[in-house]
Amino acid sequence: MIIGTIASHSALQILRGAKDEGFETLLISDEKRKSFYERFNLADEIITVKSFSQVMSEGLQEKLIEKNVILVPHGSFVEYVGAKAMLELKVPVFGNKRVLEWESEREKSFEWFKRAGIKMPQEFKKPEDIDRLCIVKLGGAKGGRGYKLVRNAEEFYREFGELKEGMVLQEYIVGTRFYPSFFYSPLSKENDLFSIDIRYEANADALSRLPPTIRVDPTYVVTGNLPVVMRESLLPEVFEFADSLVYESKKLFPPGLYGPYCLELCCTDELELYLFEISARIVAGTNVWIPYAPYAYLKYGEAMTMGGRIAMEIKEAEREGRMKEIVS
Repeated sequence: MIIGTIASHSALQILRGAKDEGFETLLISDEKRKSFYERFNLADEIITVKSFSQVMSEGLQEKLIEKNVILVPHGSFVEYVGAKAMLELKVPVFGNKRVLEWESEREKSFEWFKRAGIKMPQEFKKPEDIDRLCIVKLGGAKGGRGYKLVRNAEEFYREFGELKEGMVLQEYIVGTRFYPSFFYSPLSKENDLFSIDIRYEANADALSRLPPTIRVDPTYVVTGNLPVVMRESLLPEVFEFADSLVYESKKLFPPGLYGPYCLELCCTDELELYLFEISARIVAGTNVWIPYAPYAYLKYGEAMTMGGRIAMEIKEAEREGRMKEIVS
């Protein structure tokens, strides 16, 4: 069995984890990135493509199936291939492919949050409903590119011209952002917190360095990630969020959410937590904790990364003859 992924996002961590668990590894790369990934000697084979969308081509899929490859999705994988397109992928994928559609279509994700009883920012159906500070998000996993803050319909139309398909108008909660990463195992039924990060965004995170006389509109393009630790007293509620989401997912899109996922939270100065999005696969923020995911270390007493945990789950499922429970 071979573990493979696309050359971007958290590919190095996925490959390292697979190698540590004794798996052969495969990377799908474009020509531009190939030499970078070759530096790390983590891919036993690199298949070069002109475009990552070629993953959906019949020829490449047949080759991957023949090699007995399991693909591990990440944010760039979903962005380049598409959540809906991945539903038609014939190559085994680690995790439930249906969850990627519930992640990427925000109307579905908000329904999921509501059914789980989780506090979330106010959503506005049309610009005319905006009556407070609001962030406008574009569809897809675009790393924050194109997001803008507006306070009313007039500002919205000035910035965007019209309401387009996939746009989300969401109340902007002023507070601290936290991105806790979890792993839910369908084999052991355990829902483990691994680590927490924050996303470093340009130019929003640089505006505090400017003098007050200079005004620059914030942008929210993610350029990196930083490690962070939440107040321990907040973690029980974070676990309540995570457990509720896993429980509801089993009813909404069986067999539900499993494998790695990340909650996207905001904490106010009143210590109220709001869930504004979910990333239902490995996130790049887990890279900052290599090789020790702190909460996984506290539980298991050993070095562990999210990439390694994925490989461990595949290894255990293969050993127990339960592969159908972890792939789709």
